[in-house]
Amino acid sequence: MLSQTAKDLFAKLGMEYPAVALKFCYAQPERVEHIGKTLSFCEFVKEAQTTGKKFFITKEDDNCFGKMVLGMIDKPGLGASGQAGYDFGVFKSPAPNARLYNVMTTIVPGSVNFVVFCPVAICDFDPDLVICVAENEQAEILMRATSYISGDLWETKCSSVLSCAWMYSYPYVSGKVNSCITGLHHGMKRRKTYPAGRHIIAIPYQKLHEVIQALEEMPWELIAMKEDPESKAELKARMDRWQTMSPDFLLKE
Repeated sequence: MLSQTAKDLFAKLGMEYPAVALKFCYAQPERVEHIGKTLSFCEFVKEAQTTGKKFFITKEDDNCFGKMVLGMIDKPGLGASGQAGYDFGVFKSPAPNARLYNVMTTIVPGSVNFVVFCPVAICDFDPDLVICVAENEQAEILMRATSYISGDLWETKCSSVLSCAWMYSYPYVSGKVNSCITGLHHGMKRRKTYPAGRHIIAIPYQKLHEVIQALEEMPWELIAMKEDPESKAELKARMDRWQTMSPDFLLKE
């Protein structure tokens, strides 16, 4: 279960769209209300952000392909043929769109039947994913937190369509943090889900505790970015010490 410290750290980021926790379930979750409306998968994240409520969805509630990447339904022949992407003008021919259906990450069919969406602030379970929609300054802090302890590289894997495959199933299966930028992906742009230029960052359960620890321990504003005299003096002192650490300096002594 997310600690109060974790909730406070995500709140401290001050994101316009608060962080959302997701849980993938085989059986119907208890003490959670059914959404009772039909949206696309990415819009359910926004629904949790704007209403502040916890809810679950089924495949019948999703009117796009999020249910497909989660293994709730089979890959539809029309989509897998690439014809839709071609007719939308996203691809030169059906073939490159069809290729995505063979390389994208999906979850084992039938293993996910319900998905819980919940604002992190009221989350009472261990999330499979935490989704953050951040402006650039907030995203810099979050992404730095993903590598502050481990040194993991920032790797973004996405495509112009089916961004849900890379933002929900891929992080969950791979254990890697993934991100995309709003305004670049067909479905979200078409639906105007978020303003363009926001960073959507998906943190899977495998990395979540590390990211929370990093947010708690690391400086959010780096000393080299500060303009106050005290910080500038401290930075200069640290850099001056580099000279005393060099082999050439030791030889001169």
